[in-house]
This record gives sequence, structure tokens and C-alpha cells, in this order.
Amino acid sequence: MSISGQCWVLDLDGVVWLADHPIPGSPEAVARARRAGVRILFVTNNSSMTVTDYLAKLVRMGVPTEAEDLVTSAQAAAALLEPGTTALACAGAGVAEALAERGVEVREEGPVDAVVVGWHRDFDFAGLNRACQAVWGGARLVATNADATYPTPDGLLPGAGSILASVEFATGRKATVAGKPYPPVVDLLKARAGEIALVIGDRPDTDGLLAQRLQVPFGLVLTGVTKEAPAPDPMTEVAQSLEEIVAARLGGH
Repeated sequence: MSISGQCWVLDLDGVVWLADHPIPGSPEAVARARRAGVRILFVTNNSSMTVTDYLAKLVRMGVPTEAEDLVTSAQAAAALLEPGTTALACAGAGVAEALAERGVEVREEGPVDAVVVGWHRDFDFAGLNRACQAVWGGARLVATNADATYPTPDGLLPGAGSILASVEFATGRKATVAGKPYPPVVDLLKARAGEIALVIGDRPDTDGLLAQRLQVPFGLVLTGVTKEAPAPDPMTEVAQSLEEIVAARLGGH
């Protein structure tokens, strides 16, 4: 069966790169799939960077991409808020950008209509306090994602879910989560791509569930968070790398 015209959804962290290092063979695998007529739609739960920064990084990694082929959890979170409302971003620049593009006013502290939590390296007690004070003041709590960890070449780091847990625990509120595998990002992917044929990622609990909710097969690569194959699943194809999945789909090496 020809794959030309298909759209594949690919995770970035743990599939295409680890931090600032491309995973060997991944840029070539993306290029090969594109030559075969596959549209590659990247989706990331990491909301720390702006779209411009992501596109520049993709170029550095050897995977040039257009903005319409990149979906971030920051965009999914922003879509949950109405233009003209206000928000506090307990998150990185990607969330602030997505909120501004949505027409949401970003404020440094409450009172605000919503608090949006995302992954960022400079999270501290002051940031936690600002977020909690705003939620206690009546702000809606939204999270870009609930990933417990973030993969790097040197091992795992605490993820956005770890930051979110502190805000949820302190306030006693549960967040609406926007990124993989939750409905907001599912809706955004469907709006951006229409029919999707395959999801490829490194986490069964996010990428795998996203594939289930899109009702498509899941390609699990062992280059990121997951290092061992899970129990067999007829809808999951396990491979050592993105390169291996693309070779299996296209044939040859």
C-alpha cells in the first residue's frame, strides 16, 4: 500500500533529538519519509520555546519545517482560553507567545482568569507562590502537559508534570491538561492535519494514548524515555529508532 499522501505525527524530544543533540538517523528518516510523499506533523509537549525557536532548532537538527507542521502544547493550552481574557504564565516563552497570539493578556501576577503551567528551567518558590495565589484568587488552572520527566542525553530531568504537581498539591485544584494525550491537542491535530495515519513517539502514556484517541497505530521508539519494549499490543510497533520505523514502512534500509 502506498504511503504517499499520509500524515504522520511525530514527537520531538526522544524521537528526533535529545536536548540539543539529534538522534542518529532521525533527520535522514524524516527526509526519506517526506520524499515518499508523507507529511510529517511534529507535536511536542515541551512548551518552553517559541515557535520561531523550535523552527530554528529543527533547521539545526537537519529537519527544516514550516510553522503549519509544528503543534505545541502551548498552542493547545492557549486554545482553551478566550481572547480578551487574562492569564499568568507559570511557564516558558512558548506559553507567553501562544497566549499573546490567542489574544490573551499575560500578567506577572493575579488576579487573572487563568494560570497556565508549563515546563521551564527557572521555576522557583516565588513562581510557585504567584501561581498558587492566583489560583486561590479564583483563576482557572491549565497545564500544557503532565509529563513527569523530560529526556536528555544525560538522563531524565523533572518534567512539566512535576511542576504542575506542586501547584495542584498546594492549591488542591486539578488542572485541565492541554497537551498529549488530552482532547485539546487531539482537536488541534485534527484541525491542522485532517486524517492522520500514524503516531510515533517515545512514551506509551502520552504518545501511545494520543494514537489511541486518534484511532491510528502507534510507533514506539526506544531512543527517549522508554528503554524497554512493553507488553505486545496489536496497535503498537516497537522499534529501536525512528530510522527503523521508517525503514520498515518504506522497505529496505
